[in-house]
Amino acid sequence: MKNTLFLFLFVSFLTVNAQRMGFNVGEFSIHDSMEDEMIEAFDKSLEGVVFDGGGIVLERLWNGRERHVTHRIVWMFTLGKDMIKSGLNQDKQEAFWAKMQTFVKEWNTGYAGRMLSWQEGNTDENSFGHIYDIKVSDPAKFKIAHDKIVKQHQDIFKDRVVGFGTYDMGRPNGATHWVALTGKDRMDHLMVQDELEKRSNFIKLLGERGPVEEVKDFEIQILRRAQ
Repeated sequence: MKNTLFLFLFVSFLTVNAQRMGFNVGEFSIHDSMEDEMIEAFDKSLEGVVFDGGGIVLERLWNGRERHVTHRIVWMFTLGKDMIKSGLNQDKQEAFWAKMQTFVKEWNTGYAGRMLSWQEGNTDENSFGHIYDIKVSDPAKFKIAHDKIVKQHQDIFKDRVVGFGTYDMGRPNGATHWVALTGKDRMDHLMVQDELEKRSNFIKLLGERGPVEEVKDFEIQILRRAQ
């Protein structure tokens, strides 16, 4: 039943009304030792698919994950445009979801939102992500400070995905926004945090974001990224 819900959410988010990037997430847990088979099914289902300003990401969840959630699928798309240009018909979608039934132990939560700031990066080299779920009092002020941080510290952020955006539906734990950063591994993320906290300009810009409540943070590993 829940896989049908996520298929519906996937299709319904392909045609919406504004020019900005959006995303839709489905979290789930899989049976032990089935990750490799799931990745193979993911690759096969998207073989020959041509995207139009969007993509699909398969991720594993590590530190900070909730309950028994192990993985998630993220659909990214340009608001107002179909995500898929060609190569993904109804039969292919149904075959993929039927295959997923053999891997998935339990479907969990789903949520959706928009990307307000996004710097693309090299996710082959930087495949581990750190995501912060937050409550932001003044999104406009936060975005200005966030963009300054990314621009003024490019020696650190170069080749990394750095994003800031909203949770608009199914807000996890009541979070209103999120910040995402990719890196090489857990050690790399800790070293980035340590270096940034030594920089007075970074600390000053954190203060310019306005009141922010940290809800939670979690770690992801990008297994596949089709775009």
